[in-house]
Amino acid sequence: MLDVIGLTAGEEDLYRSLVQLTTARVEELTERLRRPRAEIVAQLDALRAKGLVLPTGPEPDAPLRPLAPDVALGGALLRRQEALEAARAAVTQLTEDYRAGMRRHDVDHLVEVITGAHALRERLRDLQNAARVEVLWFCRASPLAMLGQENVEEFDALSRGVRYRAIYEREMLLEPGALADVEQGVRAGEQARVLDRLPVRLAIVDGRTAVCPLVPKPGDGEPSAAVIGRSQLLDALLALFESHWLMATPLRSSVPPVDRSAEGYRPDADEARLLSLFVAGVPDKSIASQLGVSRRTVQRRLADLMAVAGVDTRPGLAFQVARRGWI
Repeated sequence: MLDVIGLTAGEEDLYRSLVQLTTARVEELTERLRRPRAEIVAQLDALRAKGLVLPTGPEPDAPLRPLAPDVALGGALLRRQEALEAARAAVTQLTEDYRAGMRRHDVDHLVEVITGAHALRERLRDLQNAARVEVLWFCRASPLAMLGQENVEEFDALSRGVRYRAIYEREMLLEPGALADVEQGVRAGEQARVLDRLPVRLAIVDGRTAVCPLVPKPGDGEPSAAVIGRSQLLDALLALFESHWLMATPLRSSVPPVDRSAEGYRPDADEARLLSLFVAGVPDKSIASQLGVSRRTVQRRLADLMAVAGVDTRPGLAFQVARRGWI
């Protein structure tokens, strides 16, 4: 298991045995593991070089004791993680370079067509999970693949500092529960505007990738969408969004401001439990499971508590929880 950071299987077994014994001589380890003495000695030398084993005294045959693994192996593990992150970034950049090169030479790589509601929903989720700067939405009535309450990825992205700008068709806000869902997003940091009519359904992530459904409305067949990379077509879609953004009417939450001072506010028992899990770094999905509510409910409650605390980020909420002694 630990071979990825330079510890062989034999060395790991030997170290685990030494941990169980707390101290042991070479002969004891040889008998316990039933291996040749020369092999045990060589592996002990390797463990000493890696800072995992130390003699208990200056005598040549002094018992050996294990050292804490997090100190000895923590640096190797950190270097491994940094190397993996660097490799992942390099692969991402290489993939982008590959796609850009292919688009220059092959128009077939400019647009990818995906078919099916599940495939479209998963692509929208993947794009939001990878977003770093901004997500733009044209939200028309009767969504093809993802209802507003299903888009929990938006709250995760907002908590990372990703900006969301969404334009909603007025007809969509008349659907049951739609306005409440939009207001939850606004309280979490989404910038929302409304227009009477939108020309297309559209999502654009970080100004680099757009998703535009090809089927005009539900009932016209299995949903399909075009995934569009960097191109003049994408530039046109960005310009289309910005022109409609300027014409749209800002939408703000109809929930009245909290009229109690955050300084004097004390969370109830349910809120305190939620905050304790949140400050401990427990993911939203796990918090929801612990509390017996939906992930969306957890995100809504955290957004409400952020409003009470007068902050607009999750780190800010964690700071205020500690400063005000809420848990």
